Amino acid sequence: MRINKTYLLLTIVLFITEALIAIYLKTGFIRHTVGDFLVVILIYCCCKSFFEVNSIKLAIAVFLFALCIELLQLLNILNLLGMEHSYTAKLILGSTFQFTDLVAYFLGIITFLIIDLKFIQNANHKTIHI
Repeated sequence: MRINKTYLLLTIVLFITEALIAIYLKTGFIRHTVGDFLVVILIYCCCKSFFEVNSIKLAIAVFLFALCIELLQLLNILNLLGMEHSYTAKLILGSTFQFTDLVAYFLGIITFLIIDLKFIQNANHKTIHI
């Protein structure tokens, strides 16, 4: 295992951004949609920080993970586990199913996959010829 500094830096920046959104924005488009858009990118970058993995397979796995979390919300998992009053559980798992969250997850992972494949990985593999 080797740490990829580019993805680790992106992970840290995204984590701080998500934390600031969670702390300072309680409602609205940024909290509910941009936060969901960014969280899949955060998970993707975190995985790429520590593991050399196929980008397309990782993007699919991250999207499926986000889909599973959203489906657990549809099943009211927090109520089933007796954690409906836990702020931390609500923050991590969410508390209500929203179809628009699925759209945000999909757009987030697709957007970043394109950026990753076209720019980040290209920049990391270029060599300078003198």
